Amino acid sequence: MLALGAIACLWSAGPGAAQQGAVAAGAGLRLDGGRFTVVAGPADGRLARSLLDAAQGQDRFPGLAVPSARVLIAIAPDERTFRQWVGPAAPEWGAAVAFPDEQRLVMQGGWAGSDAGEPRQVLRHELAHLALHERMGRLPPRWFDEGYASVAAGEWTREQVLETAVGMVWRTLPTVERLEAGFQRGELEAGWSYAMAHRAVGALLELGGEAGLQRFLASWQQSGSFDRGLRETYGMTTMGFDAYWHRQTRQRFGWLSFATDVSLAMAVALVLALPLLVGKRRRDRRRLAELRAVEARQEAESDASALSALLGSPISPGGQVPGDSGEAPVALPPPPASQYRAG
Repeated sequence: MLALGAIACLWSAGPGAAQQGAVAAGAGLRLDGGRFTVVAGPADGRLARSLLDAAQGQDRFPGLAVPSARVLIAIAPDERTFRQWVGPAAPEWGAAVAFPDEQRLVMQGGWAGSDAGEPRQVLRHELAHLALHERMGRLPPRWFDEGYASVAAGEWTREQVLETAVGMVWRTLPTVERLEAGFQRGELEAGWSYAMAHRAVGALLELGGEAGLQRFLASWQQSGSFDRGLRETYGMTTMGFDAYWHRQTRQRFGWLSFATDVSLAMAVALVLALPLLVGKRRRDRRRLAELRAVEARQEAESDASALSALLGSPISPGGQVPGDSGEAPVALPPPPASQYRAG
């Protein structure tokens, strides 16, 4: 396991030659390449080499000159070590943490789950923080810092798009000033804030491309004012920019919001109609039971009538069955003699 002292020794020793190399430091591994130094445990050697290649292969960031500061990338061998290295101030759900003042970052090793994100994309995000700080210092607020890193890393995932659309159903899109507080309110609220910050910085990049963003950052740095940088570069105030990126967000993702809204309305209608449907079903069941009872009685009477017809006595000319009334049958008088002829 790498200790904090071992990492400090590795960093203070310097990256050495420009070529990539690997040296053992106790139980740890050190890789040097360009302005980057990666330290990791033996189990994460392959990950360390992959991250070093990714850092060197893509070392430019939107609107910034090529960074020159040396960077230390520390890969924690386990969760306990990761928490020790990042300190108590880091959020529990953070997959990696950058320390811009020290130009170093701490990442999770191969033990991390899928929720930690794709390692090379996470690295790109953290390196963007360091590059922006190298140019702008502590001037950018949290929302711009996170939005810029997200745009630079290409983190506009489907989950974030969906989260944005669902959020638009329930709330008004925030201004850039109000975005700041969302990063301190837990993972769910921070996720919304990350998505909105990405949209705001993405809209800024769409306004004038990388050249416009470069001019804006230079003006912002020189004046120390975000609003003045907007005025000088894009000819709009902060309020005008809020209106612009709100409009762009709704135009691009509003159809998802509409679909979510329609689905929500259907769900509410179903909940309201459920008691009526249940009542109707119960009435239908009672009526069906009554009809079946009537059919059963009719069938029983029909069977009894058929059985009586099969087993009963012949019917007399008077319409009565002998013995039905309990009296003796009435004898008919003989016909007159005149009705007979001799043979």
